[in-house]
Amino acid sequence: MRRYFNTEGACRPQEHYMVALDQRLEQIKTMLVDRKKYFVINKGRQYGKTTTLRALAKYLQTDYFVFLLDFQRIGTEDFVAAPAFVRAFAEIMIERAGIMGSDSEEQLAEPLSQLIKGSDDVSLKELFTQLSRMCARAPKPIVLMIDEVDSASNNQVFIDFLAQLRAYYLDRDETPTFHSVILAGVYDIKNLKLKLRRESEHQYNSPWNIAASFKVDMSFSASQIAEMLAEYESDRHTGMDIQEMAGEIYQYTSGYPILVSSICKYIDEELADGDFFEDLGKAWTKAGIEEAVRRILTDRMPLFESMIRHLDEYPEMKRMFQSMLFQGKEFAYNQDVKEISLAGMFGYAVSQSGKVCVANRIFETRLYNYFLSETELAGPESSKEIGDMARRDRSRFIRDGRLDMDTVMRRFVEAFTDIYGEEDAKFVEAYGRKFFLLYLRPIINGTGNYYIEAQTRDERRTDVIVDYLGEQFVIELKIWRGSEYNERGERQLTDYLDYFHKKKGYLLSFNFNQKKEIGVKELQIGDKTIVEVVV
Repeated sequence: MRRYFNTEGACRPQEHYMVALDQRLEQIKTMLVDRKKYFVINKGRQYGKTTTLRALAKYLQTDYFVFLLDFQRIGTEDFVAAPAFVRAFAEIMIERAGIMGSDSEEQLAEPLSQLIKGSDDVSLKELFTQLSRMCARAPKPIVLMIDEVDSASNNQVFIDFLAQLRAYYLDRDETPTFHSVILAGVYDIKNLKLKLRRESEHQYNSPWNIAASFKVDMSFSASQIAEMLAEYESDRHTGMDIQEMAGEIYQYTSGYPILVSSICKYIDEELADGDFFEDLGKAWTKAGIEEAVRRILTDRMPLFESMIRHLDEYPEMKRMFQSMLFQGKEFAYNQDVKEISLAGMFGYAVSQSGKVCVANRIFETRLYNYFLSETELAGPESSKEIGDMARRDRSRFIRDGRLDMDTVMRRFVEAFTDIYGEEDAKFVEAYGRKFFLLYLRPIINGTGNYYIEAQTRDERRTDVIVDYLGEQFVIELKIWRGSEYNERGERQLTDYLDYFHKKKGYLLSFNFNQKKEIGVKELQIGDKTIVEVVV
């Protein structure tokens, strides 16, 4: 069976195309495990935590006995009371010892076997007494890894378990215990009590304040993606430009593992069926990546389902993203602020130059789509009306399979003036960008993509990039701040067109001057054509 791109569960190098983990594993070993650190790998959903843990367990087995547990194997009922948890925990430890294969590992777990053969009413204290004996008799240091700690993190028994780990860690010069403990999940340990009890006085009490910082980058770089694609290319011989494809995938994903794999999987398995691309060679192009992204943006991935649920659970985080995306507001990346800490923990936001930014282009577009759909369904009637106008006119915008952006812009002026012409400046300034995207989205939906260029987005300016069947359109949106500022915007757009190797761009100004001239005109700046649109 040939290898393939995996998006379900842990990846295995003998079965799947995957990024090489050796450098990451060596870094974890030397900087954390060898130094006897207890730490948490908390990353967003589908970020490669389980794959990393399994690879790390094999990587460490020469120097350590490694017990890799999955708390999803422990049922909810086993977290209700300590005796049930002790028995369940001991049983999976014994099972792991047997899987290791040698007599020495099986004998290690004998104290645990004796523990659960006795009374049913066993305590956490008794469990840790036996675990300490196990560590004392082991010929190699023992490393404990627990995956999916989120399965247990809303249970008091697990909090008490962490407290015991902490107590033995602090006393390890006198009492044998685990050499290193690694927990993996979405939630950081300091937030476990936030899940357990939401009262403010309990939210920030850490049950495990001994944890060392985990600073290993688990995202994929463009060069790592290229190495993975090189392995694929040696098997499939598509003729792709590996470096270009790796760079494009990274631009959309910023190296978020599941998104990287999803793009590759779509191209490899679904796009070269003759209906969309003739063969794999045609699919492994920028157009193929754009189509894969378009499909991902409409897919019901668990990752996106979690995102929407978290937005509903944490309205402060939702309002922050809405302010960033539609109004260009900036927030300093301060981990002490709850919504910022949560956005970072879930993997939806990152720090760039000290500011909060959406973690990648796919997340950002998915958020835009969600907020726009929500506005159409629950917002004012005018929000639905402008989208409906675009849908009715869609046949005017597509000519011979190509998007006529000039006509889109002219019709937007008419629609905007008709619906919002009487609104005050503050209203339009706050929601102008949203109105344009509400108009644009139904025109390209199902065929094209759009994204916002993060580097140019602020309170005054943003650039929308539209990809439609291999053609790319650059549209700058800005608030009118006078002629001098407008001329600077024109120059900025020409520079940006150079970056995209384009001769034509669009400048949409929301102008609140009473003497403004509404409409569309063309400007020639050097060798660039600027279609300037004023509403």
